[in-house]
Amino acid sequence: QVQLVESGGGLVQAGGSLRLSCAASGRTFSSYAMGWFRQAPGKEREFVASISWSGVSTYYADSVKGRFTISRDNAKNTQYLQMNSLKPEDTAVYYCAANGRGLRYTSPIEYDYWGQGTQVTVSS
Repeated sequence: QVQLVESGGGLVQAGGSLRLSCAASGRTFSSYAMGWFRQAPGKEREFVASISWSGVSTYYADSVKGRFTISRDNAKNTQYLQMNSLKPEDTAVYYCAANGRGLRYTSPIEYDYWGQGTQVTVSS
């Protein structure tokens, strides 16, 4: 089992920045590829970004490429999502997730463990 807890969400104006954190506990954090997903009201949960177990490789949805940066610190059992140039359409609940398969997995069903989510609201 891996327990994941997100933090760092909040309300920000368009063009602003937020940094989300995801603290992991339980089984070896560094054994898992990690990802971020988001879900807006009335929409399906969608892939945002993922990072390999080592942190060397990353993968992004086209909608956030160049604005968001995923990273991880295996010594701290924590992953991060730096979000810059935020847009109102980025408003959603953001979820941290872990999978034992690898980097380029973008479907929620391919992830094994989930956090409870943190709300990000971007005002225009």
